[in-house]
Amino acid sequence: MALIIAFALFAGLGGLLVLFWALSNGQYDDPEGDAQRILLDDDLAN
Repeated sequence: MALIIAFALFAGLGGLLVLFWALSNGQYDDPEGDAQRILLDDDLAN
């Protein structure tokens, strides 16, 4: 039982570390721009 609890704590800590890494590297800087960019029709520019 202690092994399962230790693994759960380790996985949760790892998830938090990945989240903080993504935030510090600018992964979430412009979510609205990405949402708008998918709607643009690039075929009209050619």
